[in-house]
Amino acid sequence: MDIDRIKRQLARPATRFFAGGFRPAGTDEESWIGRVFLFADGEDVPVDASGAAMVPLLQLHLPMLPVVPTALQGIRVLTIFISAQLPEVLEPMGANWLLREYAADVPLQRRVLPPADGQGLAPFPLRAERVDEDYPLWDGGGVPWTLAEEILALEDAGRITGYYDVTCHAYEHKLGGWPSFCQSGIDPGEGFEFMLQVSSDDKVGLNVVDNGSLMFWRHRDSGEWALYYDFH
Repeated sequence: MDIDRIKRQLARPATRFFAGGFRPAGTDEESWIGRVFLFADGEDVPVDASGAAMVPLLQLHLPMLPVVPTALQGIRVLTIFISAQLPEVLEPMGANWLLREYAADVPLQRRVLPPADGQGLAPFPLRAERVDEDYPLWDGGGVPWTLAEEILALEDAGRITGYYDVTCHAYEHKLGGWPSFCQSGIDPGEGFEFMLQVSSDDKVGLNVVDNGSLMFWRHRDSGEWALYYDFH
């Protein structure tokens, strides 16, 4: 197998996000980090297991993004809240983190949330950029062993100098693509597909323990979400 065929099997498109750097238009179609302002009727900011208000982490307006995973095609808006004290790794959604999905026919209302008393993030609108080819990280990042053997054989034959010389990986906030594991990767279970990540970002004031990332999977059948994070 040649490297181009291997790359075609591994590459995934993604939307990569960058915080700020432009003036927001103030519309419902924008995506934000550190801010959630769209709610369905009767919804409020969720509270965590200790009774404290969760931190608004992310709001994405999916129809405006260049790449959206197939599993999310029917969703218009996605919002995420998380406890200021991070949940346990792979902790079920509800007590300390909450992700809400809204289809196109769900009426949403704009709300201005009160200041977060120092527990929140600096809010920024997100600039979206298409990534045509995002590749898994080499060590436990998603490269099947059969392909890893092919890649190593190509290295031994001198046809490539190394995996990272012929691939690229987006470490930023992103929708789609592959997760940016700091340690060897994990599998959250049969049927779960990687959907998005929110990475440590000095501009926003987000540090996932030690420059890690929050990574989210969604079950292809049940729609259940799973959260994992690791760090350096």
